[in-house]
Amino acid sequence: MTTRTALGRLAETAVADYLVAAGYDVLARNLRLGALELDVVARRGPLVVVVEVRTRRKGSMQRPFESVTYTKRLRLKRAVRRLWREQLAKMRDVQRVRIDAAAVSFEGGETKVEYVEGAIE
Repeated sequence: MTTRTALGRLAETAVADYLVAAGYDVLARNLRLGALELDVVARRGPLVVVVEVRTRRKGSMQRPFESVTYTKRLRLKRAVRRLWREQLAKMRDVQRVRIDAAAVSFEGGETKVEYVEGAIE
């Protein structure tokens, strides 16, 4: 596992823990839908959230949220539509899907999660 992959996994774990503390059930991590991937999928009642997790190494010039490009947003929306068709539409009690974003930083031995609900429309 590369350092970049390990950092990504740590960030996804931090976001999954954040969601569980907020009352969500984590349904999947690194969910592959063909060539598309969703970082974290969680559920609370009739709401399913798909979370794009971002992190940057110390000293990076770009902030994590800035790395969610237009193309990435389009791919996320396409993946969520596919998730709905293939899995969520069968679950009668799921009423809504929202795409959130989380930026995770690791500084001074502390993990910080910055979370934005409905970040991607």
